[in-house]
Amino acid sequence: MSRAFVKEDNAGEPPIIPQRPALPPGATNYITPQGLTQLKEELALLEAERAQTEANHEDEANRTRQLTILNAQLSALTQRLASARVIDPQTQPSDEVRFGATVELQTISGGKKNMKRLLTIVGVDEASIMENKIAFVAPLARAVIGAKVGQTVLLQMGKVAETVKVASVTYKR
Repeated sequence: MSRAFVKEDNAGEPPIIPQRPALPPGATNYITPQGLTQLKEELALLEAERAQTEANHEDEANRTRQLTILNAQLSALTQRLASARVIDPQTQPSDEVRFGATVELQTISGGKKNMKRLLTIVGVDEASIMENKIAFVAPLARAVIGAKVGQTVLLQMGKVAETVKVASVTYKR
């Protein structure tokens, strides 16, 4: 029988370690207080999972592989926590888009007229499209940071340029 049809274990393959979100070289790792809490909760969960995996003695090859992955994730998370610089949104100017701001943008031209978008500018580890949270290093965030309420900003959305107005800026209190 050909070996092509025989299932072999993946013990010889190197484990795939999930990457943390990219932080540009030299960029400060800004994070909100909520983001710091989330990372600490993630650390506790990974440590608990590692302890549980260490206690499992049934499948030594799988256990070793899983521990390698967990230790790499813990190392990356610990480094990210060590470099985190917490920015409290409450200390930001209330009329200007800064880190931690929830911004309402209204399309003036170049897109759907009067379309409104609500987004929050957060750290790279906090970013979530589903929650309308964008990383402060994202092009959209960089375009609006520093803008004041009522100001128009040009957004380059791929090949389309869109003019938006900063309709409101709020900070979670």
